Amino acid sequence: MEKTIEIDGRKVKLKSTAGTPKRYKAQFRKDYFSELLKLSKLMASNTGEEFDLAKIDYSELDYLDFEVFYNFIWVLAKTANKEIGDPLDWLDEFDSMPLAEIFPEIIDLLESSISTKKK
Repeated sequence: MEKTIEIDGRKVKLKSTAGTPKRYKAQFRKDYFSELLKLSKLMASNTGEEFDLAKIDYSELDYLDFEVFYNFIWVLAKTANKEIGDPLDWLDEFDSMPLAEIFPEIIDLLESSISTKKK
């Protein structure tokens, strides 16, 4: 699945494939699916609504690690464009990274890595 979003005024192509979880593990030494499940705890608090960081309950802060948000965005961008640099260099190309705006746009890409296609 592919999608182009805007980050800091730039169009950024994102892509999720079967290789995305392996790329995530190779880069960050963390399991893609366990990180995704942690985030699903946060998304569950926003059931039926657009994800909103402001609606996170304090009891859910254990699941909140902003580095994971950055990592997911980077791995989706890297899957779409093998030419981008390492995560820190790539993030340095942007003046800002508005996670509250970006994350709702990538949820479908993240979910596509764990869902099956209906036949």
